Amino acid sequence: MADRSDKRDDKRDDKRDDTPDDKQNDKQAPARATGMKRGLTSYGDQDFSLFLRKAFIKGAGYTDKALNRPVIGIVNTGSAYNPCHGNMPQLIEAVKRGVMLGGGLPMDFPTISIHESFASPTSMYLRNLMSMDTEEMIRAQPMDAVVLIGGCDKTVPAQLMGAASAGTPAIQLITGSMLTGSHRGERVGACTDCRRYWARFRATEIDEEEVADVNNQLVASVGTCSVMGTASTMACVAEALGMTVPGGASPPAVTADRIRVAEETGARAVQMALDGLTIDKILTVKAFENAMRVLLAIGGSTNAIVHLTAIAGRLGHRVDLDTLDRMGKETPVLLDLKPTGQHYMEDFHKAGGMATLLRELKPLLHLDALSVTGRTLGEEIELSGPGYQQDVVRSFSHPIYPQGGLAVLRGNLAPGGAIIKQSAADPALMEHEGRAVVFDDLEDMTSRIDDEALDVTAQDVLVLKNIGPVGAPGMPEAGYIPIPRKLARTGVKDMVRISDGRMSGTAFGTIVLHVTPEAAIGGPLAHVRNGDRIRLSVINREIALLVPQAELHQRALDNPVVRPTAGRGYRKLFLQTVTQADEGVDFDFLQSESLQQDNKAGEK
Repeated sequence: MADRSDKRDDKRDDKRDDTPDDKQNDKQAPARATGMKRGLTSYGDQDFSLFLRKAFIKGAGYTDKALNRPVIGIVNTGSAYNPCHGNMPQLIEAVKRGVMLGGGLPMDFPTISIHESFASPTSMYLRNLMSMDTEEMIRAQPMDAVVLIGGCDKTVPAQLMGAASAGTPAIQLITGSMLTGSHRGERVGACTDCRRYWARFRATEIDEEEVADVNNQLVASVGTCSVMGTASTMACVAEALGMTVPGGASPPAVTADRIRVAEETGARAVQMALDGLTIDKILTVKAFENAMRVLLAIGGSTNAIVHLTAIAGRLGHRVDLDTLDRMGKETPVLLDLKPTGQHYMEDFHKAGGMATLLRELKPLLHLDALSVTGRTLGEEIELSGPGYQQDVVRSFSHPIYPQGGLAVLRGNLAPGGAIIKQSAADPALMEHEGRAVVFDDLEDMTSRIDDEALDVTAQDVLVLKNIGPVGAPGMPEAGYIPIPRKLARTGVKDMVRISDGRMSGTAFGTIVLHVTPEAAIGGPLAHVRNGDRIRLSVINREIALLVPQAELHQRALDNPVVRPTAGRGYRKLFLQTVTQADEGVDFDFLQSESLQQDNKAGEK
């Protein structure tokens, strides 16, 4: 990690929050406006602005006594389209209770809400929009601290990105995981089991009646996926960053534990406002390195590295893939959860949650990193106690996987890097050379993947182009390329698959993702042809296209890539400003000013 924090960003709200009275009373050190005086609307008369604001809020029944308390904003991401946030009303009620117990005034407000299965073309396409919504609503409305309530895959990173840019004291509240269901005596949960049963259906191992039956059991309650998908990964990462109260990652959505965490979060937000514990004091280089350690140790989603990079970029920090890979070689997978292991999030919670994992990881962590409690990570680990016997979190001497869940690959096919989730891959395919079977885009793959005439064998390498940040757009989770039906019927369960897109954290297989630069902007992936030989060597951290460089150069000249464009709206903004996977797929203008300047200098 590199620390390039922009000190000018720390001062960005000062002018906005100071009233004329503040400046007259203390010209040397103006008092920062608080509560209802923060960010007054511009009418040309600040006293009138406050007078008018109080008049309207009193119309809702508030008294002056209530309005004199610290104001705690609560981000409400409830939506009928987002069952992962289905417990939002209960969480908001509990947060408000905690805020009032802490002496604050709770004010909930809406932002957009994104669900993985209900967002077209992909939730990642809308993550940056949600981050902008979150940032601007924090800036625009008076609040001394903010509680961010999110859970589904892109909501937590979007909120942390927005809050990091806004600079206000902020604390994350996770909505929590769903409960597991039961199908014909087998415990099942979304969404690793979704993919497993769908693969069996595609291979004609089960019929339409059974796949319909299991569909009713995979999601047993509201909440996020019950395995170590992106939602659970980001919950654990948020706690590792110090952005949740201790134990905030693991309680399932429908439990009393989750409600108690919500109440504690509200109370803690008030104290953070009083202490001036801003987000930049928590999201430091050390915090991001702790989060990377946890990501590796839980066998977490490949998506998390993109999100961590984006969050860090808002504060002027860079997440270095080589550092991640170095950490991975010394950080084993310790958490026995699907898709890498066997258990589910509710089992992790019963085993002590993140405290149990952090206790094992203690020798590798920066224990002096600060958390939202005002205490250090080391202090929180000590306060969690000695732990107890359980079988979900393994010891260093008995890991699930000897290295971290993720490995970074480089080579002439991915000069900017690529990611493989090695802990969920077939060991027999980790050192593999095969013939490329190429799909130009999603439409091409959809139309041909199950064609009986498709020239493909189990030894081939499936290549999918143009599903990166620009190509799709939005870098969809289509990197989990299905096994061609004619091979699936013969029992083939895994193949080497390569793309410039992403895959769900709930997925599994020998799949190379985030190939950078992507095909749509002229990356080497754009010039792969059917029949080319590709070599994957996870041991050597290599992904290589075995074609002479001169031949690739000629292909690029013969078939120049035209970058996609759009005529209007959010899509136009996205295509013009989105960065590559190694920069977090954020908009370039949303990164910290210092990082933007460094990038421009690098281009020169």
